[in-house]
Amino acid sequence: MTPRVKIIEEAVLSNNWYTLKKVTYDYQKSDGDWEQRSREAYDRGNGAVILLYNKAQQTVILTRQFRMPTYINGNADGMLIEACAGLLDKDNPEECIRREAEEETGYRITDVRKIFEAYMSPGSVTEILYFFVAAYDSSMKVTDGGGLEHEQEEIEVLEVPFKEALQMIADGRICDGKTIMLLQYAQLHQLL
Repeated sequence: MTPRVKIIEEAVLSNNWYTLKKVTYDYQKSDGDWEQRSREAYDRGNGAVILLYNKAQQTVILTRQFRMPTYINGNADGMLIEACAGLLDKDNPEECIRREAEEETGYRITDVRKIFEAYMSPGSVTEILYFFVAAYDSSMKVTDGGGLEHEQEEIEVLEVPFKEALQMIADGRICDGKTIMLLQYAQLHQLL
């Protein structure tokens, strides 16, 4: 931790679905003066996300599911098209994304490649997201996917032509940040 920050107090505001804390701290500004500040931080754990792509077919696997936060922020039906993702829980990022890919999409992937990691909403959420890509083909399909019922998941699996996925960003059908980042990575690095 940096000597420019001194935590004064942490208070748990909510520990329901995840943990919301209020942190009061002293912060040393660039002019050397200290200032007391207070911020709230939402800790939901770290996660992993993957783009499954098929170079021969020029397709990607995406998912569609209901996301309450988007619904209360104006997304008419709350449905969001996303790349497969999940929380690490106690797994390392690669183990997590292999598990999530099979649970959500039905594909048991073999060659997983980490491409980067990023904070997705650093002003309020502690989460680091680990980004992966992996090739897929029909021989890797082991289930229908759809998520786990006991986790209240009801996930639709979409196989989308890559060019259409890029158009879906342009016309707003894909508005999820992690998915946009992965699709743009795929385009920039000519994965398809």
